[in-house]
Amino acid sequence: MTVVAVLADPPRPGLALPRLAATSPLSESEAAALSEAMLRDTLRAVERSGGELLVNYRPDDHLPDASVDPDESAEDALRAIATDVLDDPEEARFEVQVGSNFSARAGNTITHLLREEGVQSAAVVRGDAPFLLRSTVDSAAMKLRTNEVVLGPSTDGRVYFAGFKAPIDFEGAFTAPELETLVASANDADRGVGFMQMQPTVRTGSDLATLVSSIRARWQAERVVPEHTAEFVVDAGLSVVADDAADGDLTLVRE
Repeated sequence: MTVVAVLADPPRPGLALPRLAATSPLSESEAAALSEAMLRDTLRAVERSGGELLVNYRPDDHLPDASVDPDESAEDALRAIATDVLDDPEEARFEVQVGSNFSARAGNTITHLLREEGVQSAAVVRGDAPFLLRSTVDSAAMKLRTNEVVLGPSTDGRVYFAGFKAPIDFEGAFTAPELETLVASANDADRGVGFMQMQPTVRTGSDLATLVSSIRARWQAERVVPEHTAEFVVDAGLSVVADDAADGDLTLVRE
């Protein structure tokens, strides 16, 4: 069984997807609402897969002061979301992240799971890739049977999934471009690397345009869509149009 660690912050305005609010029609509050919708879809996908769900969160004293809620801790906020969306929230584990940056926090989590808990494989995701479905997690687990590292490529050199059957040197491993840096670290540790299909992650307005177009296309084709993220797209009245230029860049619009 693969333990899938979702490294998540509470979806609060200014903390969640700050680049999205600055590069799209969404306000900070709306960006936080989208972040929560994607997180809900991620938690549900992991729970319904053959993996074990672990929610990793930064403690309040490691969050920016402006994003700390004196009435609700980061853990309480994430537990409330999990309780609402999961079929069996008691099965989900919650643990504090340890480390000064994302590479350190992800690396400490993976290394602890593999070496201290002796799990067969472990993975990290951020919760910003709403097309991470149950089948995606199960497919990654299958690939981890024959590869020591499995990566899910995304836009802008990111990864939406990073799974490991053996540790690597995680210092700076998630430095941009994440995909290349992680492969270099895996090669340095002599770990075989497998790849999953590319999926979009959502951090900027351009990413959101890709997501909106993908969701609306899949909906029209009567294919599976991430439920909560799709509901946000519809409720927010988001769609895309092509620019008049020959390259036809996508522009987000609101109905």
